[in-house]
Amino acid sequence: MLEGKQLIIATRKYAKEDRAKSWKLTLSTLVLLLAAYSGAIVNVHIVPQLICATLAGLLTVRMFIIYHDYLHQTILQNSKIANILFTLYGMYILAPTSIWKRTHDYHHAHNSKLYTSSIGSFPLVTKKDFLAASKQEQRIYLFIRHPFTISFGYFFAFLWGMCLRSLIKGSGKHFDSFLALLFHYSIGLTILMLFGVQSFLIGFLLPSFLGSAIGAYLFYAQHNFPTAKYKSKEEWDYVYAAMYSSSYMKMNKVMHWFTGNIGYHHIHHINSKIPFYKLPHVFSEIEEFQHPNTTSLLPVDIYKCFQVKVWDPEQSKMLGLKELYN
Repeated sequence: MLEGKQLIIATRKYAKEDRAKSWKLTLSTLVLLLAAYSGAIVNVHIVPQLICATLAGLLTVRMFIIYHDYLHQTILQNSKIANILFTLYGMYILAPTSIWKRTHDYHHAHNSKLYTSSIGSFPLVTKKDFLAASKQEQRIYLFIRHPFTISFGYFFAFLWGMCLRSLIKGSGKHFDSFLALLFHYSIGLTILMLFGVQSFLIGFLLPSFLGSAIGAYLFYAQHNFPTAKYKSKEEWDYVYAAMYSSSYMKMNKVMHWFTGNIGYHHIHHINSKIPFYKLPHVFSEIEEFQHPNTTSLLPVDIYKCFQVKVWDPEQSKMLGLKELYN
């Protein structure tokens, strides 16, 4: 059985892109995304508009994963065209390159490390420290992890977390957050003026809201699920964190496609240089990855993921609110 660094080494042969395939999947996704947005904006009938808006939201997630791979320096490096394309895309989805890359790189370096993993991720504390916190601190902590907050990721994770908060804390460091706000809402205003309120709501806000909600939930559930395991800062281990506190999210082939295979999250955290389109091959060819901690997009599993609140090191398990106070 491969363990530790051996597991990382075993994945290295997959950590090389097929340049033609990277471009093919990027451009085909972009064309589909633009087509879906066009169908959602053109005010012909509300039913096809809603169908296209839903597709645009799902395709936004897929394009985001491709963008995410680019910022991991996994695909399409040293391409001026790719740099322009992904810079504009990052601004449009309110996840500009500077703030996303800084926080996400930190997340990978500190994945599920207690007390230092909240940058670029959802905060996690132990039962003992949650109970010792003030009521206000507990409310803030629970609000950040609340289903409402995650479902409205467009406002809380992207508009506030990625753009407004970064501007307030340091506008010079993340000036592209201002540009993202300007770019995103200029497009929205243009749609409103040219096509009307219905197209603005269905063709602009709905896809952004849906894509952000799915993205925020995926990011939450990939590291916050009932069977996740965590370690303190002193005991933390990179491979252990990837294998035991990063989930494999079971999905059908269609949803794996729309989510850019990010459900193979334990493999992604072992080696982020593996292109998204190679993750299923790693899963099928390396046995050690085939028995991960899992979750899914089934309602029962979504409910279970939302129920977990804190880590109890004494029981070595995640606890919900009812267990927390027992």
